[in-house]
Amino acid sequence: MTETRTEHDTFGPVEVEASRYWGAQTQRSMVNFDIGRNRFQWGRPVIRAFGLVKKAAALANRDLGRLDPMIAELIAAAADEVIDGRLDSHFPLVVWQTGSGTQSNMNANEVIANRAIELSGGVIGSKTPVHPNDHVNQSQSSNDVFPTVMHVATVMELRERLGPAAGALVGTLAQLADQHRHLVKVGRTHLQDATPLTLGQEIGAWAAQIEGAMVQLWAAEALLRRDLAVGGTATGTGMNSPAEFGPAVAARLSEALGFELAVADNHFAATSAHDSLVATSATLRTLAGALMKMANDVRWLASGPRTGIGELTLPENEPGSSIMPGKVNPTQAEALTMVATQVFGNDATVAFAGSQGSFQLNTYKPVILHNVLESIDLLSDAIVSFDRRCAAGIEPNRDRIAENLERNLMVATALNPHIGYDRAAEVAKKAAAEGLGLRQAGEALGYFNTDEYARWVDLESMTRPDAERPTTDC
Repeated sequence: MTETRTEHDTFGPVEVEASRYWGAQTQRSMVNFDIGRNRFQWGRPVIRAFGLVKKAAALANRDLGRLDPMIAELIAAAADEVIDGRLDSHFPLVVWQTGSGTQSNMNANEVIANRAIELSGGVIGSKTPVHPNDHVNQSQSSNDVFPTVMHVATVMELRERLGPAAGALVGTLAQLADQHRHLVKVGRTHLQDATPLTLGQEIGAWAAQIEGAMVQLWAAEALLRRDLAVGGTATGTGMNSPAEFGPAVAARLSEALGFELAVADNHFAATSAHDSLVATSATLRTLAGALMKMANDVRWLASGPRTGIGELTLPENEPGSSIMPGKVNPTQAEALTMVATQVFGNDATVAFAGSQGSFQLNTYKPVILHNVLESIDLLSDAIVSFDRRCAAGIEPNRDRIAENLERNLMVATALNPHIGYDRAAEVAKKAAAEGLGLRQAGEALGYFNTDEYARWVDLESMTRPDAERPTTDC
C-alpha cells in the first residue's frame, strides 16, 4: 500500500502520496481533472518556466524587503531544481483544467514550498517555514503568473528550438540554391509549363519564403518579451503587489535568460487577452504554410520516378510499400505537410480561444499555451528531420531537366519581341498540335530561320531579367 501524508488547503485535508512534493490543491486537480492524462501533462518548457518565474519572484520580493532573505533563498534553491528538471515528476497536472491555470500555479507553489521546507530540515506539508501562498506566491496571482509563464516558455522554445531548426534548413536551401544557380529548367504556373528559371531560383524562393515567415515570427516574439503580465495580480490592478515588483521580476528573468523582458504597458489587457500569443500562433501558421509549399513542390518535382516530373532525386531512406518492390516515397515531405496541417488546426483553436476573454480574464490560457508549444515542438522536429533526411540530399536529375526543357513550348515567350505575341502563339500551337519543336514549327511558318532562333531563344538569359537580349522590331 502506498504511504501517504495529509496535506491541507481551505477545503480541508487531502491525502497525498508521501514521496511527492505537491500538496492539497494539486491533488484535488488530479482527481477533478483526470482528462487526457496520458497525452496532455505539462512538459519541460512549462515546468522550467514556472521555476524561472518563481525564483525571480522570490528574489524580487527579497530585494523589495517583502520576504525574509532565508525564505527567499530556500525558494530559489528549490526553484533551481525545478528549472534543472530534477522535479519534473512532481508536476502531474494536465492542460484541461481551470482556464486561468490556477491549479498549475499552485502545483508550482506547493512543490517549491515543500522542497524548500525539506531543504530547511522541516516537515513536508507543514507549510513552515515556507508557505506556498504566503511566500512562494507572494505579490502574485495565478492570473498574472500563468500568462507570464506562457510568454517565458514560448520565447525559450522559439529561441532554443524553432529558430535554430529553421535557420539550419534555410542554410541548406541557400547552399543548394547557390550550387544550382545556373541549372536552367522548366518553370511552371497553374501546374502548366511556363518560362524557364534556374533550379537555384526555385530553391531560393523556398528559402526566402521560410525566412520571411521567420521575420514575422521574431516580430511576434518581441511582443511576447515586452508583454509580461507579472505585477498585475488578479484583475490587473496589482493589488497586494508593489509597483516595483513586476519590473523587478522582469529584470531577474532577463538576467537569468540572457535576453530582455519587460512588463506589459497595460496589465488589464495582459490578463484579459492574449493577442501576442495569438499573433505568435498566426506566424507559426504562416511558417507552416511556407513549409507545406516547399514540401509539396519537392514531392511534385520528385514525382515518378519514370512517369512523373522526375526532375529531383530524393534520398532513399526506407522502403515505400509493403507490396510494391523497389518503391520509394517522399516520406519526409509527407510528414512535414502533416505537421503543417496540425499547426493550422492548433492555430484555429488559439484564434478562437484568444477571442474568449470575459471582462478581466481570458479563461482559455492553458489550451492557448499548449497549442502554441505543440506547434513549435512539431515544427522544430519536422524541420530538423526534413533538413537532415531530405533537403540535404536533394539532387537534380539533369537528364530529365534537359528533356523537359527541350519540350517546353513556353520558351516561345522569347520570340515575342521579334515576331510578336500572335505569331509566337501560332508557333507554339502548331508545335503542340503537330508534335514539333518550336524551331521546326516557326521555320515551317516562315517566321524565322535556324540562326535567328538560336540567337533569340537563349534559355539561360531568359532566367535573368538583367541579361542583354537581342531585340528586333516586330
